[in-house]
Amino acid sequence: MKVIFIEDVPRVARVGQTRVVADGYARNFLFPRKLAVLADSPAATAIDAQLKKKVKLRELEEAELSKLAEKISGMEITLRAKVGENDKLYGSVTAADISEALSKAARREIDKKKVELAEPIKQAGACDVTVRLGHEITAVITVNVISEEAPEEKPEAKAVKKEKKEKKEKPQEEEKAETPEAVKEEKPPKEKKTKKAKAEKAAIPAVEEAPAAEEKKEKKSRARAKKSETPEEKKES
Repeated sequence: MKVIFIEDVPRVARVGQTRVVADGYARNFLFPRKLAVLADSPAATAIDAQLKKKVKLRELEEAELSKLAEKISGMEITLRAKVGENDKLYGSVTAADISEALSKAARREIDKKKVELAEPIKQAGACDVTVRLGHEITAVITVNVISEEAPEEKPEAKAVKKEKKEKKEKPQEEEKAETPEAVKEEKPPKEKKTKKAKAEKAAIPAVEEAPAAEEKKEKKSRARAKKSETPEEKKES
């Protein structure tokens, strides 16, 4: 039997699609629940405009859900529980617990039916959980179950951890590398010191030569004084 779906039926068809299904499935399940109508029937013609509107609304909804999936994908949520020996929980973490914590983190209501959890979590630790927001729209989140007695990690500590992680990821060569400008800037002080040392060395001989020059002048003046003495003065001397 050929039918047109007027509602989404998981793993069967989406609204507006035409499918051939078993007669019994159509009469006993689809038609009574108003999920589909017989193709090429007056009912199908009557709801044609309604179907187009539904398809358009569904496209807008899926675009919004895709954005939500991008937002929560990779998100980590932490749930506290009573933990016993071998990290086994006294109770269990259910899809309802996960959806509640996820809704708070995403600031949007996420139904527990969207959380694909084969069975409740009964062991402490981290595990990946799939959230099916739409027909082909999914996101994977990390659920971390810890003891209710574990100390709460402060935001400052998380920021420090993140900063340390970023520093480790940086290449060590970048930290040690020096720019050519920095090397050039170091040279001028060395040249200044050399010039100053040379000037000091040049000044030392000049100071030592000064007394010798004065002594020579004194000898010359004495010689001139002797020449100018009279014969009487020489005899007396």
